[in-house]
Amino acid sequence: MIGNQVLLNKINVFPVPDGDTGTNLSLSLGAALPTLSQSKYDRAGELLVAVADAMLDGARGNSGAILAQFFQGVCDASAELATLSAESFHHAVKTGSEYAHEAIAEPVEGTMLTVIGAYAKAMDALAKDARIESIGELLKNTLAPLNEALQKTTSQMDALKKAGVVDAGAKGFVELMEGLTDYVSNGVETEAPDLTVLESSDEFVALDGEGEDYAYRYCTECIVVGDDIDRRKLREALAPLGDSFVLAGSKRKAKVHIHVNDPQAVFEVSRRFGELRGEKADDLERQQRNHGTRGGFAVVTDSAGDISDEDMDRFDIHMVPCRIQFGDRGYLDKLSITVKDFYHELATNPNHPTTSQPAPGDFRRQYQYLASHYEDVISINLTNKASGTYEAARSAAARTDASGNIHVVNSKNASLGQGLIAVFAAECGDAGLSAKETLAEVDKLIPETVTFATLKNLDYAVKGGRVPAWVKPVANFLRVVPIIRTSPDGKISLAGCIFGQRNLAKRFAKHVAKRIAHHDRLVVGVGHAVDPDGARDACETLQARLPGIERLTQAEIGTAIGVHGGPGTLLISAHPARQPTVSDD
Repeated sequence: MIGNQVLLNKINVFPVPDGDTGTNLSLSLGAALPTLSQSKYDRAGELLVAVADAMLDGARGNSGAILAQFFQGVCDASAELATLSAESFHHAVKTGSEYAHEAIAEPVEGTMLTVIGAYAKAMDALAKDARIESIGELLKNTLAPLNEALQKTTSQMDALKKAGVVDAGAKGFVELMEGLTDYVSNGVETEAPDLTVLESSDEFVALDGEGEDYAYRYCTECIVVGDDIDRRKLREALAPLGDSFVLAGSKRKAKVHIHVNDPQAVFEVSRRFGELRGEKADDLERQQRNHGTRGGFAVVTDSAGDISDEDMDRFDIHMVPCRIQFGDRGYLDKLSITVKDFYHELATNPNHPTTSQPAPGDFRRQYQYLASHYEDVISINLTNKASGTYEAARSAAARTDASGNIHVVNSKNASLGQGLIAVFAAECGDAGLSAKETLAEVDKLIPETVTFATLKNLDYAVKGGRVPAWVKPVANFLRVVPIIRTSPDGKISLAGCIFGQRNLAKRFAKHVAKRIAHHDRLVVGVGHAVDPDGARDACETLQARLPGIERLTQAEIGTAIGVHGGPGTLLISAHPARQPTVSDD
């Protein structure tokens, strides 16, 4: 099935044509590979319990959640068995089918669920045949009805009929069962797939309705862990929030998958039923725009990079969210908590937040998806001098097995500086530069990109441990407002100060203008933490003093700087203006 990842992405039409079914199924099954490679399991049931648990943790997307629930049923039916017979295997598949159907709030004919049901029904019929004595025979004799059910999916759903394809999730399940049959019946082991080459762009399915607006934007998932999860009440609480709802798992661990507009609402509800893990939310609209794309490259950054919403949409830049924790309450940066809400919590919550880099798995899921649709992926990440984000991204890239090349770049910057570099990379792509040419241009730009920030209030830097407690009263007594900046090697350090807060924004802008005025042409970004008036004053001052500004953008400062600066923080990033041009070679 992993070998057919590209094909499954290509024919992915339902529930949304976002081209990630093959990737999601590959990641979901891939989570079980380490368990299967271990030799410590002597009993079939014990192994199946471990596999089901690993798949539940690793389940991705609608199809991955359904498949994980199928294996949960197989596991529960076999947990006490030392070996599997044809009869017990048939019972396990039947239970798996029942579990999978129970996981779906609103089943639709023509999906993976339909094919799993047909598979179980075919086994029911064969189980009555006394001549079927082994699992191998049972598997071989169910392939024909299984493939017949797969072909019928085309006519069972309008979206599949228009595209002229079978359901991608259903085909993935068939590929899995065919591989299982070859292995059990004939001893055939499938070789590791070669994913270095993808089909050309004209082979992707043309989908009717591409570009349409969907009712729900975010594919949202999480795992709920508890001693006795009331899955019925959890289902009733979550189902009204969106669609494509799947609830997999057991009373001790449940996997939630749902499409919604407000991911945080899903997490808030789920948290009432147990401890929350593995929260994620993928942007379906942005993914849909990539479906069928080949050639060129994608640009992705982590949420420490601040970019205006306009530029994110205009250049289709992807984002991997960092994680924010206020006491026992966790959030996905810029997805399950807005910048505005973050600063409200920062000012009112007694718990000072901690921030953490995205897990390598978060990067890997994004890389896996994008590298299945593009020849190259350029990832612009937070300076390695301030966080382990860059190393997490490198680790994820090394473990991603999609065909596209992943290039992880240390921006040696933060906030708007990191964002300006990501935007420049996207501009290079729009201008027709290759990934190789873009990386060369980005390498030149990084040491020329600088970020300055002024911290109006040192309370938050003290709470976060970035500034010793004794510094604040001294600074207050001297009426000193510190200025920090990035250096070419990626360090963030003190770079000066301003005395007094009167006209702070304008004086801060003058300070920065003096240090970047040697550039004739500039791209500048101004950021603020809930201080739009200060940002406006800074912009006006910069424009008056730097006539060479070719582009000036504004954005809200996110958590990377905001968690230490708090409300009122102002930030200015700049680099020399460059015109991306395609080489003559």
